[in-house]
Amino acid sequence: MNIQRLKEIREDRDIPQKEVATILNTTQQQYSKYELGIQLIPIDKLCELADFYNVSLDYLVGRTDERKAYTKSKYFYTKFTKNKITSCK
Repeated sequence: MNIQRLKEIREDRDIPQKEVATILNTTQQQYSKYELGIQLIPIDKLCELADFYNVSLDYLVGRTDERKAYTKSKYFYTKFTKNKITSCK
């Protein structure tokens, strides 16, 4: 995963690690480990960050340079919400 992107997007918006950690319901120390690549960030936390920054998961993990978040499809809502998979909104 492109961990540099986590730090880059946070710093671009002048947000301290502690604030992002609060949003993710974790500590600043734990979030720092995510940014440094010491510990992998769980997918649910990545989803929260993508929503918070209004970018796609692909952008966060370095699979694309396109920041734009994807629009949610009707397929997503009908298939996945029925199965209670709602962590990635």
